[in-house]
Amino acid sequence: MQMERDAFEALVDRALDQIPDELASHVHNVVVLVEDEPPPDEPADLLGLYVGVALTERNDMWGGALPDRIFVFRKPLLDYCDDAAQLEEEVRVTVVHEVAHHFGIDDDRLHELGYG
Repeated sequence: MQMERDAFEALVDRALDQIPDELASHVHNVVVLVEDEPPPDEPADLLGLYVGVALTERNDMWGGALPDRIFVFRKPLLDYCDDAAQLEEEVRVTVVHEVAHHFGIDDDRLHELGYG
């Protein structure tokens, strides 16, 4: 499937806008980035990645100067999807999945919840 970067980024923005305010209000010092491909040391079909310290792992000593980062990988998502509707859904699931990691939810639990 093909999609221009601007249109893809708009899908990511819509997915972020769909996060309930009760949760979004607890997301601090996090940046969401769209990259074409995952890093070379990650699987080529990786759809998203959270890099940071989950809220559940922080203590009083955590300074958090640098923001946590959520990466959404455009080309693997485009390769994975057959049409625009599927892409929009997979972007939404990927964004929710990575934001959930910020809250300390692990992959096993996300799979149970349907966000694997």
